[in-house]
Order: sequence, then structure tokens, then C-alpha cells
Amino acid sequence: MNIIQDTRSTLEKHLPLLLGLLVALLAGRVLKKMFWTAFGMYWALRATGVHLWG
Repeated sequence: MNIIQDTRSTLEKHLPLLLGLLVALLAGRVLKKMFWTAFGMYWALRATGVHLWG
């Protein structure tokens, strides 16, 4: 019975850290995908002669 309590306590102690890492990982993937999408659209528009800046 004591082992179950220790496991639960350890899980509750580390759960916020694990959730934070998961959120950071997912946010990083989303930002990476948004960056490459914007980068690709910029170069596609530049190749067609549409210059957005300058």
C-alpha cells in the first residue's frame, strides 16, 4: 500500500513538468511549421515577381 502512495506522489510531483515539456514541444513544432510555410510562400511569391517588401 505504501508503494502505491509513493508512486502517486511522484507522478503528481512531476506531472506539471511533463505537461510543460509536452506543451513546449507541440508549440515548437507549430512554430516551425508556420515558419517554413511563410518562408515557402515568400519565395514562391518572389519567384513569380511579386515583391512584398521593397
